[in-house]
Amino acid sequence: MDSKTISWLSYITIIGWIIALVQHSNSNPKSSLATFHLRQSFGIMVTGFALYLGLAILIVAVPFLFRIFSLVWIVMLVLWILGLIAAINGEEKPVPVVGPLYQQWFQFIK
Repeated sequence: MDSKTISWLSYITIIGWIIALVQHSNSNPKSSLATFHLRQSFGIMVTGFALYLGLAILIVAVPFLFRIFSLVWIVMLVLWILGLIAAINGEEKPVPVVGPLYQQWFQFIK
């Protein structure tokens, strides 16, 4: 599987990310493009999960905060789309605001 395919596949659900990670791990030499997008998509998934979990807990205490759920969903969708477009185009372009942080935080993905 080529690096561009691994890159966009990493954005297609957690199953796609796992398949992309396995394919990337088996490739030699490692592609910087694939590594970059594996980190970006992992960061988007972790951030989305953490935000949804945090909001779910808050909504139990303060029910009217459920409206924030929609805003978080839209923001995460935009980040996902921007990352996917960059992967399809073969660009190492980080998602806005948090993309550079994902590259620092997820150095264990090589």
